[in-house]
Amino acid sequence: MRLLERMRKEWFMVGIVLAIAGAKLEPSIGVNGGPLKPEITVSYIAVATIFFNSGLSLKTEELTSALVHIKLHLFIQIFTLAFFPTTIWLFLQLLSITPINEWLLKGLQTVGCMPPPVSSAVILTKAVGGNEGIVITPMLLLLFIVRRHIKDWLERKKPPFGAVSSSVLLMIIYTTFCDTFSNPNIDLDKFSLILILFIIFSIQLSFMLLTFLFSTRNNSGFTPADTVAIIFCSTHKSLTLGIPMLKIVFAGHEHLSLISVPLLIYHPVQILLGSVLVPTIKSWMVSRQKGVKLTRPTV
Repeated sequence: MRLLERMRKEWFMVGIVLAIAGAKLEPSIGVNGGPLKPEITVSYIAVATIFFNSGLSLKTEELTSALVHIKLHLFIQIFTLAFFPTTIWLFLQLLSITPINEWLLKGLQTVGCMPPPVSSAVILTKAVGGNEGIVITPMLLLLFIVRRHIKDWLERKKPPFGAVSSSVLLMIIYTTFCDTFSNPNIDLDKFSLILILFIIFSIQLSFMLLTFLFSTRNNSGFTPADTVAIIFCSTHKSLTLGIPMLKIVFAGHEHLSLISVPLLIYHPVQILLGSVLVPTIKSWMVSRQKGVKLTRPTV
């Protein structure tokens, strides 16, 4: 019973496994020209649906209040979109002399360039009690005006934005791997896959520790709640927006699925590590906040 409840809760993770397994069993269904017609349904309809859905789900009232955290925004955006990809690029210069599959390494570079997610970063930040109001990516601002006009309808109906995006994303993942398994020239060795998994775990932990140390140093200007938001939002990468981006940028590329593998690994790793660290980070934040209250001078 508990297993079924767990599977129901983690249905998207289960869906990724089933989508890849289904692509392995019958790749002809999802290849270009196949019954699903991914050159139309995925390249245009699915990708557009995800971006539209992501922008529409952004609450404009939360966005307005979040804009006052200018310093916090700048730190997260600079770390995510400048420091992160630059560091990964430098690291990959060393990894390029190793026998790791070159397309997996290219995929690791694309992970570094991805924007932060909304869903997992908000969930984990909120679970700790951090400042979740700052989780914003530039792309989601595209539908800012649209949402303002249909705000009442959205609040009344509460459309399942997350489920819709995840379902469409599973279709994109399925068709991507259909192309892989239908191509006899592509071979993924287990050694490279295991090393990439280890590297991703190391990157996640290292960057979380780095953001924690930087945001908690003296005179940083960040509150404990800000630090929590920085830890999760600066180090997480969006699978929901990332896969469609890769599908557009590498459209028709025979190694698209291999390039996608690091991002597909990064997503569950960031959720797993985040979930494991939530109690520890929450305990630190509560004790830090109590310490700040005790040190305040009484009037």
